[in-house]
Amino acid sequence: MTTIEEIENAVSKLPPSELEAFRAWFEEFDSARFDDKLERDIKAGKLDRIADRALAEQRRGRTREL
Repeated sequence: MTTIEEIENAVSKLPPSELEAFRAWFEEFDSARFDDKLERDIKAGKLDRIADRALAEQRRGRTREL
């Protein structure tokens, strides 16, 4: 059995209150990992081209309010 399968098995056996606590923990954990990756990508300049293109579109009047 793989680690993933063991985790899936353990999670599937959690009572509702513990599943809710796990879900909240995992959401926070996953969000923090995403934020860290995004921050690294920003610092590395990986999003510069996308941002430049979006700003150029806005200057041309090709955007709209959300």
